[in-house]
Amino acid sequence: MINTIIFDFGDIFINLDKNATVTAFKNLGLTNWNKDLNDLNMDFETGKITPENFILGIQKHIPNSNLEEISAAWKAILLDFPLYRLEFLQLLSKKYRLFLLSNTDAIHIESFEKKSGISFYSDFYQCFEKVYFSFEIGLRKPDLDIFRHLINNHDLDPKRTLFVDDKKENTDAAAELGFQIWNLQVGGEDVIELLNKKIN
Repeated sequence: MINTIIFDFGDIFINLDKNATVTAFKNLGLTNWNKDLNDLNMDFETGKITPENFILGIQKHIPNSNLEEISAAWKAILLDFPLYRLEFLQLLSKKYRLFLLSNTDAIHIESFEKKSGISFYSDFYQCFEKVYFSFEIGLRKPDLDIFRHLINNHDLDPKRTLFVDDKKENTDAAAELGFQIWNLQVGGEDVIELLNKKIN
C-alpha cells in the first residue's frame, strides 16, 4: 500500500516548452548545445556555480548577446502552472506523505516564484513534507544518491513510495532502489490521473 509520493516538478506540475529556450538561443546565435554548455548546466543544477557565472558561461558561446537576453532565453522554457494541479495536490496531501524532487536551478525557481506569486507558490510548497531542489542539495537525478538521501532523511520505505517523473532515466533509477514508479508521458497523461488509476 502506497503511503508516500515523490513528485518531479517540470512537466508534472509546471508546463515546459523546451523548444522555446532552444529557439531563443538560436536567435541569439548559439548553433548547438555542446558538452561545455551541458557541463555548465550540470554545475548550475547542483549549485556549484552562481546564476551570474552561469549566464556569463553561456555568453562566452554567444558573445554578441547581453546578459538580459541570455537570462530571458533561459527562462523561456517555463510556461503555466494550472490551478487544477495545485488543487489536486492539496487533496492528495491529506492522504499521503508528499515530497518534491526536482532537477532545477536558482534562475528557474526564482522565475517560477516571481511569475506565480507568493500566495500560489506558498500553497504549492506547503503540500509537501519537504521540497528538494537539486541546486540546493548538490545532487541530481538520476544519481541514486539523491534517492538514498530522501530514504535516509525521511525513513522512507521504497516499496510503499511512488515516484512520479517524466524522464525514464529517473524512474529507472528509482526502480533500482525498489520504488514504485510512474514514468508520466507528457502530452498524453496528466498527474491528476493519479487519483483514479495509479495508486494501489
